[in-house]
Amino acid sequence: MPHVTIKHFPRDVGEQQRTQLTEELTALVVRHFEVPEGAVSIALEQVDQSSWNDAVIVPEIIGRGHLLIKAPNT
Repeated sequence: MPHVTIKHFPRDVGEQQRTQLTEELTALVVRHFEVPEGAVSIALEQVDQSSWNDAVIVPEIIGRGHLLIKAPNT
């Protein structure tokens, strides 16, 4: 606890980018949730653009909109 999942369109995320993203997100989560670094997990999930609406928009953004702390610009 806590766990962060980032869903995104397929793209090559290089090792350096992954490392930097991991370090920066982990630091933010540790600071804001006051947990040790070892308690944080992060996942990257590629979602095809053709599936985005059904896989992300409807279930995650519309269906769970009450949980969003930042909504996309629509």
